[in-house]
This record gives sequence, C-alpha cells and structure tokens, in this order.
Amino acid sequence: MKVFLAAISAAALVNFSLAIAQTPAQTPAPAPQQTPPTQSQTPPPTNGKVLFSGSTDENGQTTTTAGPAAAIPSIAAPIADDAERQAVTFTDFDLDVHLRTAEHHIAVRALLTVRNDARSPLAHIPLHISSALNWDRVRLDGKDIPVQVATINSDTDHTGQLHEVAVPLAAPLAPGATLQLDVTYSGTLTANAQRLLVIGTPSDVALHSDWDSIDTVFTGLRGFGNVVWYPVSSVPVILGDGARLFDEIGEHKLRLAGARFRLHLTAEFPHQQAPTVALINGHPAALAVTDPATAGEEVPGIATAQAGPVILGFEAPSLFLAIRNPHPGPNLTAFTLPDNDTNAQIWNDAASAVMPFLQGWLGQQPRAQLTLLDLPDPQDAPYETGALLATSLRDEDAEQLKSILAHALTHAWMQSPRAWLSEGVAHFMGTLWVEKQQGRDKALSALESGRGALALAEPESPGASLGQPLALAISPVYYRTKAAYVFWMLRDIAGDPTLSAALRAYDPLQDTGRQTTPSLFETLLEQAGQRHGLNWFFTDWVDADKGLPDLSIQSVFPTDQGAGNWLVAVTVANAGYASAEVPVTVRTPATSVTQRVRVPAHSSTTQRILIQGHPSEVQVNDGTVPETQSTIHVTKLDQPATTPALPPQP
Repeated sequence: MKVFLAAISAAALVNFSLAIAQTPAQTPAPAPQQTPPTQSQTPPPTNGKVLFSGSTDENGQTTTTAGPAAAIPSIAAPIADDAERQAVTFTDFDLDVHLRTAEHHIAVRALLTVRNDARSPLAHIPLHISSALNWDRVRLDGKDIPVQVATINSDTDHTGQLHEVAVPLAAPLAPGATLQLDVTYSGTLTANAQRLLVIGTPSDVALHSDWDSIDTVFTGLRGFGNVVWYPVSSVPVILGDGARLFDEIGEHKLRLAGARFRLHLTAEFPHQQAPTVALINGHPAALAVTDPATAGEEVPGIATAQAGPVILGFEAPSLFLAIRNPHPGPNLTAFTLPDNDTNAQIWNDAASAVMPFLQGWLGQQPRAQLTLLDLPDPQDAPYETGALLATSLRDEDAEQLKSILAHALTHAWMQSPRAWLSEGVAHFMGTLWVEKQQGRDKALSALESGRGALALAEPESPGASLGQPLALAISPVYYRTKAAYVFWMLRDIAGDPTLSAALRAYDPLQDTGRQTTPSLFETLLEQAGQRHGLNWFFTDWVDADKGLPDLSIQSVFPTDQGAGNWLVAVTVANAGYASAEVPVTVRTPATSVTQRVRVPAHSSTTQRILIQGHPSEVQVNDGTVPETQSTIHVTKLDQPATTPALPPQP
C-alpha cells in the first residue's frame, strides 16, 4: 500500500528520481540541455504552410479551418522574468484539441483568460508549452501579436524544456485585471524521459515513468509536471534542486483551482482502430465515432468528445484516449487491454470486498464512478487524478488490491476541490482499511512511515517560516501525510460516528472559492457531534501551519489512595507551537486506564488518573498525533519491594 501510494505522487515520477535529486553527493553533471540552447539547437518552428484553428458556433458545433501561419522566430534568451511568470493566473481555458493519433500529432487552439495577480502592472504575459510543441500564432483583441520563442530549462515537462513566449502588451495589465488571448500551437508528442536521463536514471526505468505520448492504441497526457500540453505560466525548476519541482507542481494546481475549463476533442484514427474510452481531467467523456466503411489513407475515422464548462479543482488538466475493453463493476468501470480481460474480474472482486467498509464510513452512493485504466506496460508508473486510476491492471495479491482500491474508491465519494480533503480522506481511509485487516498497530506503523518527512518539512517555528497551512497545502507530505494524521486525530477527538456523519454530509459544490474560517468541514463536524468548539484544533492544524507539537512526560507522581486504588498525576509538556490532544495511559500489570489530555503550545498540563492496582507504566501519545521527534513516550515506574514469604512453622 505504501509503495503504491508513493508511485502515484503529485508528479507521478518514480520515487528514486526525487531521492537522486536530493542527494548532495549525486549532483547531476552538466548536460547539453542544461545551458540555454542556441537557435540551431531548438526544434524547428512551424513550416508556415498550415495552421489548425477551431471555432464554436452558437449551436455548440466546432469547425476547423486551415490557413497561412507565419513562422515564429526563436531567440536564445528569454524575455520574461520569474516575477512576471508568477503573476499570471489562468481563470478560463477553452481548448479545441485536434489529434492525429497515428502520427502522434496534436494541434490546439486555446482561448485563455488570464489575470494579473501581482501588485504592479504587467508589460508581458509569459506563456509556456512543452518544447516538443511549437507556437504557431498568438492573437490579442483580434490581432496577430508578433512574439519570439525562447527555450528554457524546466523539468515540469518530460523533455526537460519549455517553449516560452512573452506576449507584449500595448498597455500594461493592471493588478487584478484580466484579458483574453487566442493562441494556437502544434507538434508531436512521443514518450520522452530526457529530464530523468540527465540525472542518471536508467532509460527503461525512465520511460516507464515518463510514458506520456500520443498514439492510436493509447494516448495519455497527464499535464503540468509530466507533459505541458496546455498553456501555463510557471517558474523554471529542475530535478536536483530540493523539492522545488514538486512544490511548483503543487503551486500550479492550487493556482488553477477555481478556473473554468472547457475542451472539445477531435481525434483522427486509422480505419477500424477507433478509440473506446476518452477521459478528460479524470472524468469519462462520451465519444462520438465515425469510421469509414472502407480503409483508406485519405479518409481517417473521426472521434469527438467534449467536457465542460467545469470548474477545476486541485488538479492538472489531463487527457486520455485509448482502445480498451470496458468491464463494469461495483461503482467502477475497468478498461483493460484485450489480452488482460481476465484480470478485470480480480479487480472487481477486490472492489466488492472493500465497498461495504467504504459505504459504512462515507455513505451508500459515491458522487462519481471510479475509472480504472489499463496502462500499456505492466512496468508503467501508476497515475491518479480524482476518480481515475491509471495503472497496470495486473494479477496482484488480493489483499494488496483491496488496499489500493480502499484509497482509489474513496475518491469516488470525496470529490473535494480542497487537496487536504480529497487526498487526506483517501489516505485516511486507506489506513483505516489496514487497521480493519491487520490491526491498529499496522495502521499506525503506516502513518509513522511518513512522519519523518513531515517533521523535516515543517518549519521550526511559525516565525521561521509560514510553512504550508493545510487548507492551502501544495506538497503531498502536507495534503496527504499530515491530512491523514488530522483525520486520525479528529476521529479520536470527535468519535467515529461524528466524523462519518461529517464526511457523509460534505458537499463539494458548497465548498468552492476561497477557504473560509470556520471551514465548511469544521462546521459540519461541530453540527454532527455533541462535542463543539473545535476551533482550537482547526486553527493550529488546518488554517495555519504551526509545525508539530513536541511532547514529553515532565513528571509522574503516583499516590496510594488505599483499598488498592492509586491516583497518578501525570504532567505532560509541549515544547512545540501547535496544541495537541493526546491519549495518556496509566498501566498496572493487570489493567490500564486511558484519558485524553489537551496540551497547549509551549505549556504543560497535569492530568490525574485513578487506577486499581499499583501503576507500573505511563504512556503519552500512541502514534496518532505526529510530533517533531518520537510519537510515543513511556515512563516506567519503580515497583515496590516485595517481602519474601516466611517458611511454614512446624
């Protein structure tokens, strides 16, 4: 389960790529692409003969036209700077996408609405696409805008480079103002693992991680962080620079959340090779297919699909088109390769076994159906977005499949635009399934495996860094690991019935826009249970990042109360900046008593616990509250001296 979850990380990169990148002793050697390429090194610009464009009439029908296109010149140095790149926020995408799958070709016309989120006016609008694609045309206010293309190094694309245009504005765009751009671009997208090869990744492993490509049998475009097939504006980052790449991927998703998105897809395919499934942003899209009666190179088949307009959540737009066999199951459909049909039943059986557990926690009916998409090669790295899991639908161990599906199916219920709710609940339910099958210790061990990375990521103090408030988190270690801990703590604080009721009542359509205080989920928790006043918890753990608590047992004083009863005064100190409610357990050789104690930040609390029998041990925390150091604290108490029994008198 832990290995699988690591494989579907935010960038869907293999884990060792980040490990290599973060190991000081393995700084990657300079490669040709690591210096700004000259004009002769960049892919040639469009030949200027044909320009793909699309338009939609008042009846919603899309037409395509071809016309002359002027070649956009390449330059050696970029015009835009990082401040301009960070200032641009996309608020609306209207994409007309044309694929020629047999030729691995894509052509796109994009109507983009962008907003200036900086505090000063913008003189340029930077736009980026994969270096495998070429800018064909840029229009503003119905007029062609002369631009130049720069090639910049950035591992947010599998080629390791992006093509950037900096659209000049006649009048600077004021802070908070928006404008619409009309751009077209095209090129071929095949599997490319250049960014991983540069840092020494074996080629076969690299290509199983960076498998994005366009082909007749399978087209998979995962978006920013894998292949930049739609326009973006981002700060260039590379593998090897700490976690900056993964933070930039998360920042991209956060900035897109709330944007309107529409896509019209037209795909040409060879005769009798029609696609059977289309997925746009993880959601199935109905395909309309026209396949000529006879084969002919000049008359390809045409498949069309569309999505939107929809509001994007915390996601990178993605596009999948494939020839697969559908296999409906319990709240899911598995799309398999023709030679892998028999394994669909294995996955469906695993889903059936998990379903009652999820229904008990989340409700009888999910908000969406899970889609399982069989990847071309069994070694291909899994990818997850929303209620889509793209992976090899292999003949896996039954228990392993159940753990995978406990996580994946949760996304069918929890479709939140908040990453900490969407991913956090899925990770939480995955660990609850481990608890159900293997016991609480195994579940807490799974949590503990991620605590070290979380402790390293957290700021030493709120003054040292703002960290990542969970409500706005961009890193998986926060919105997955820390969020799972938050739900474990809420489970203990509020109780299983209350937490389950809040999860069932949560409606993502009511949780759009900026995060509010109190959040919708906090309000639902307080309404569902008898325990109110959870503001202290959300203030320290969700709405702000105050780091982790640092608990210790300051003192233990047992007092004999007579008749075999002992009163144990336990003082728990918290050297951290986040308050915590932890279990305090007093044990004797025969029994134990546990009470929950709230310990404020930079403070201590004394709890008195009455127990029958001489106390032998005190424990604070059981692993459910993450700390900067250890998460279980034990103090052994001295045992009273025993008087040896006298021999019987004669």
